Amino acid sequence: MDRLEAMKVFVIAVDEGSFAGAGRALKRSSSAVSRAIAFLEDHVGAPLFHRTTRSMRLSPAGERYAVSCRRILAELEEAELFVADARAAPQGVLTISAPPIGGEEVLRPIVDAFLKAHPAVTARLQLVDRSVNLVDEGVDLALRVGDLPDSSLVAVKVGGEVRRVVAAAPAYLAGRPPIVTPSDLEAHDIVAMGNFGVDRWTFPPAPGSSATRVVGFTPRILVNSVRAAVASAVEGLGVTRLYSYHLAAEVQAGRLRIVLADAEPPQQPVHLLVQPTRMPVPKVRAFMDFAVPRLRAEFGRLAAEARRLYPG
Repeated sequence: MDRLEAMKVFVIAVDEGSFAGAGRALKRSSSAVSRAIAFLEDHVGAPLFHRTTRSMRLSPAGERYAVSCRRILAELEEAELFVADARAAPQGVLTISAPPIGGEEVLRPIVDAFLKAHPAVTARLQLVDRSVNLVDEGVDLALRVGDLPDSSLVAVKVGGEVRRVVAAAPAYLAGRPPIVTPSDLEAHDIVAMGNFGVDRWTFPPAPGSSATRVVGFTPRILVNSVRAAVASAVEGLGVTRLYSYHLAAEVQAGRLRIVLADAEPPQQPVHLLVQPTRMPVPKVRAFMDFAVPRLRAEFGRLAAEARRLYPG
């Protein structure tokens, strides 16, 4: 069996979460997928998956091998495209990562339109509440909100006015002590979202001070989903902190109210990230050209909406 072909089958099995799913994606039988995985396991001398009748997960060796396979397959794709002089013809699988709400509401329609314009391209849109490693996880592009650490990635700014806001349901606020300064949050129930702080929130210094304000808390409820945090806040479980575009619809409808608007941190930029080595690949370059102006227009619209909803 060809080892590169088996590696492709392995990566698809990892992405699909099952041999049956990989078989459907590849239009092959589950037994053919199983044979390819067995071939690789025999080659590397270690099991790549821990399998039971009800679940499948990567072994430690499988996790390391998946990283290497993705890198090798990406490099092979680049080499084949250059040799074939296919630079003007976007094709293949485009893998994009984004935060769930921004990815679903802002990026997904742009991906849909891109795929309609480029029938030879397929896409994998990964909506996750974490910063993925583009190289290790085989991701072509990532939408990222927030300041970026120094890295070798190419970062194209597509938005610059995303706010981190604190909000709660009007009925909840009516029955609790007023929230005038960040320290007032210590007397309140907190709906915490992991990416925004599980036991503390930080705020800029008060006027005339240079000390960052830190508010510690034990969450009333801790969730790992933006939608869950919004829903719990709307239900009156407590105060939550999210990005402005997460809450815009609920604020506009009057189901949530912004507090501490004068204590918000600086607005956050939004970037589209790409590996430098992937920039010349036709599908990546074409998507950048297609998506960047559309993302800038949409985040500009959201910024204008935020200015109307959250004055000051």
